[in-house]
Amino acid sequence: MTKMTALKLSGALKLSGVLVLGAVLGACGAADRLANVGQAPVLSPIEDPTATKGYKPVQMPMPQMEHASFAPNSLWRTGSRAFFKDQRARQVGDLVTVKVKVTDRAQLNNSTKRSRKNGEDVGADNAFGFENKLDKFLPDGASSGSLLKLDSAASSEGAGSVNRSETLTTSVAAVVTQTLPNGNLVIEGKQEIRVNFEVRELIVAGVIRPEDIESDNTIDSAKIAQARIAYGGRGQITDVQQPRYGQQVMDILLPF
Repeated sequence: MTKMTALKLSGALKLSGVLVLGAVLGACGAADRLANVGQAPVLSPIEDPTATKGYKPVQMPMPQMEHASFAPNSLWRTGSRAFFKDQRARQVGDLVTVKVKVTDRAQLNNSTKRSRKNGEDVGADNAFGFENKLDKFLPDGASSGSLLKLDSAASSEGAGSVNRSETLTTSVAAVVTQTLPNGNLVIEGKQEIRVNFEVRELIVAGVIRPEDIESDNTIDSAKIAQARIAYGGRGQITDVQQPRYGQQVMDILLPF
């Protein structure tokens, strides 16, 4: 067996392994789909956000802690944020309603046009009386009055445009999962809605200030720092819109 034949055989074996792996993955996915034929997608169970895989406590730069102190004959405490206690979220486990309102619009137009033209004409109509003798050294039909002529032209034109508009308006209740030393709250909320055979998911997470929570215990999504908002779905419609596993693998492996 030659070296070239061995290389070809090795490449064929690798390709066969990839195809077999893709077939196995596709079979597993097909088995799950067949088991759920005629059934609606199952909703996820209610769970503790801090116990999910990949959850990490938020760490941010904190100011120095201020020790609480009470003035004599006064109800006011140093560092207090409010005089009267209210029902707004303020500690781990409390709920706060997030009003999600995302309006993303972008419109860009670019146009570039450039042109350039050059011309050079070199001849010897008069050369101290020797211009006629130059004709003897030139090819037939050539004239000393027009020895060299150069022309060049270049042009380029480009245009591009971007027009994007996205709008998302909804509300979701989030849970306070962490209280930072400076009083800010880390929240995380997840909402699932099943319509027929399609589940819509909304995930909201980030850091908020207690002062930004309104009197009705709601907060605008624009006031969430490090905001993470995800809106998507899963089900029959979403499954049809996605390319098959084999096509996705080939899109990754093929260089053209």
